[in-house]
Amino acid sequence: MRFGEHFLDELKQRVRPSDVIGRHVKLKRQGREFAGLSPFTNEKSPSFFVNDEKGFYHCFSSGKHGDSISFLMEVEGLSFPEAVEKLAGLAGMEMPKADPEAERRAAQNKKTVSWMEQAQIFFAKSLMREVGTDARDYLKQRGLTKTAADDFGLGFAPDSFNALRDELVQQGARLEMLVEAGLIIEPDDSAREPWDRFRNRIMFPIHDSRGRLVAFGGRAMEKDAKAKYLNSPETALFHKGKLLYNYPNARKALAAPKNGARGLIVAEGYMDVIALSRAGFAHAVAPLGTALTEDQLALLWRAGPEPILCFDGDKAGVRAAFRSIERALPLIKPGQSLRFAILPEGQDPDDLIRAKGPPAMQAVLDAAIPLVDMLWRREVESEPLNTPEQKAGLKDRLYAALREITHDGVRDQYKTNLLEKFDANYGWTKRYSKSTDKAPRKASAALKATMKETAIEGARERRLIGGIIEFPELLPKVDQALFELQFNTQIAQDLQSALLIYWQQTIAVEKNAIHAHIEAQGLEKLLRELRRDRLLTMATLGGRDADLDTRTALWLSEADAHMGKYEGDATRNESLSRWAETIRDDKTDALKRLMRASREDRD
Repeated sequence: MRFGEHFLDELKQRVRPSDVIGRHVKLKRQGREFAGLSPFTNEKSPSFFVNDEKGFYHCFSSGKHGDSISFLMEVEGLSFPEAVEKLAGLAGMEMPKADPEAERRAAQNKKTVSWMEQAQIFFAKSLMREVGTDARDYLKQRGLTKTAADDFGLGFAPDSFNALRDELVQQGARLEMLVEAGLIIEPDDSAREPWDRFRNRIMFPIHDSRGRLVAFGGRAMEKDAKAKYLNSPETALFHKGKLLYNYPNARKALAAPKNGARGLIVAEGYMDVIALSRAGFAHAVAPLGTALTEDQLALLWRAGPEPILCFDGDKAGVRAAFRSIERALPLIKPGQSLRFAILPEGQDPDDLIRAKGPPAMQAVLDAAIPLVDMLWRREVESEPLNTPEQKAGLKDRLYAALREITHDGVRDQYKTNLLEKFDANYGWTKRYSKSTDKAPRKASAALKATMKETAIEGARERRLIGGIIEFPELLPKVDQALFELQFNTQIAQDLQSALLIYWQQTIAVEKNAIHAHIEAQGLEKLLRELRRDRLLTMATLGGRDADLDTRTALWLSEADAHMGKYEGDATRNESLSRWAETIRDDKTDALKRLMRASREDRD
């Protein structure tokens, strides 16, 4: 029975190797791995290791290496289908049903792959013949020897319209099958014969994740060629957005016991991958001439939790890195992220390795930054940050990026990290030291002169802070306004500081959580004092039964009054209506304009 690749991958992901192998071997955790006595040899010291992160086991005493399925086949003597069935039972997955049509397609694909392999043999021979002299010279200039060409299956497509076609037809291939494989092109004019797709190009074989040869990439030898690189067309076997160059070899290299990397290295092109592999970075892959797709990201994460994307340090390279962020954000989750390695401007991995050697490349990889830091860079560099409006725009962009993250826990952590960066560079931590938990600076003497601390003003400050503590669901709606307010009373200052620290650490708005945080800050006495005015605070914000929109509008109105904007009840009521209408209609941009106007008038 045949099993689809996706079924097998999901099966392996659902059941950790340590859970399967632990039924036969007593395992003990050692760092990221588990160790135990080999089930294959009679040993006294553990030399058998299991790595759940990479999905393999390795036995140093016997040299055996594999995954959960191969382990069951080795230890229990099961056939491949039997091992798959047993693992599916452990995973709670149903076995796929037999599909005659799928069997037919599989047989057809097998024939196609066989002709692709014959084409590679032809290209490899052509590279070593006189017709491939210029191609060999080019590879030699790039530092590639015959051994390297053999290792990567490189070849050469002669500058001929029928060399490959005639060779394969002579071996028994049907023209329609070669057309289906993408090796030759069928003309629209039926009077003409099909011709070779690849001509006068250095050929790079492309394998799918199962190791089957399914396509080719060709680099033009002519300097003025319309397409420097040309890939096989989309076929039943080849979908360029679903594959990565060198993936089977790279995944195997990453799983090697001595490879401590947490993911594959992603370079831009074929030559970069070959250069990296020859320099000792055999776990390198490349997309096939397009930006990374969701399917390619899934392949990367299937091999390791944190692949490193390499980009040139010029503007085009940085833009490509930013595009990768956009694609990755909805997909990240625990154990599934990215790092970014930025190369010296004007250099790709091949250039850097040839100029300065593997240590220089290792230094670039060691300096790779996490996805969250690259996201911060993207938003900071998108426009100048000289004015309050521009800084507010940065915060809006950060929140927009956070909304792209679908995993709640990861989104919470990103929010904490990004808002800490914002506050450290553009927010409140520029005005007071968070490390000592000191309150924001008190108003200047000039401001105190114009805003004399009165009983009315103090009561309003207590209502504003008390409103958040009594109705914490207000916090996501009014956080920007709250943390911009300048309070004069010590109770308001201290509790404002405590709320800021709380909001930087979590997105939860549960009342008990806020109270517990305030008490943990040593402010339980202030909390009790504030709650004496609880009934007045509730009445000011619409009473116990007011909806969130009304309560938000009333709180913002109090905030504007505190900032000295309003002089008469008529003006205040008009503004209150604008706040309420804006919030009720979810007019985000209009709400921001009202808040900005409030700040400008205050200034």
